Amino acid sequence: MLEALKVEVCEQNHELPNNGLVVGSGGNVSGRDPATGLVVIKPSGVKFAKLTPDTMVVVDLDGTIIEGSMKPSVDTGIHLYIYRHRPDVFGITHTHSPYATSFAARGERIPAVLTPITHMLGRDVPCAPYATPGEVETGKAVVEAAAGGMAALVQAHGVFTMGKSATEATSVAMYLEEAAMTTHIAMLRGPVTEMPAAEIERCYHWFRKNYGQSGNKKVNA
Repeated sequence: MLEALKVEVCEQNHELPNNGLVVGSGGNVSGRDPATGLVVIKPSGVKFAKLTPDTMVVVDLDGTIIEGSMKPSVDTGIHLYIYRHRPDVFGITHTHSPYATSFAARGERIPAVLTPITHMLGRDVPCAPYATPGEVETGKAVVEAAAGGMAALVQAHGVFTMGKSATEATSVAMYLEEAAMTTHIAMLRGPVTEMPAAEIERCYHWFRKNYGQSGNKKVNA
């Protein structure tokens, strides 16, 4: 069951090491099926290179394994908490990507000083207080910090991004890491200035309207 979602979730898990967002077997991507509510997630402790669609694990929102021969990610409880409390979310990506996680190490938010963050998120990236890894407390911390947004850091842990699909959640994680890296480098040279709230909102809505092939096709000469 859910063969297409298994393929997507597997592909997006492969994107994590391919883009330098994880090492070893740390980090994970999941996707939720809109029709059944079932969740596909990577198995625990399996190196990304060995992941195939058949190794993905299917669980329900209570964590019961519906399909798969391996134990699901130790972060499954976090993903399920977020899905239960965010009906608009159908994909979650968790990484320990170096630059974004360096902000989490300090318990600091990533300010919205760059358009990649304003376009994708429409706000800064908040940082939640420390919560026990792998437990629902982390899921609760992410939901509360994100406050309806699509990304949050957890102090001393890492990055959680969300989306309308596993693909979108992973895309957010990649752009967030790039923005965190550039912001970090800029901060080494001095203070950075956050974009005004009105401009952040304008950028977010402009991007939503115009980005991609479904956006506004008119090009100004």
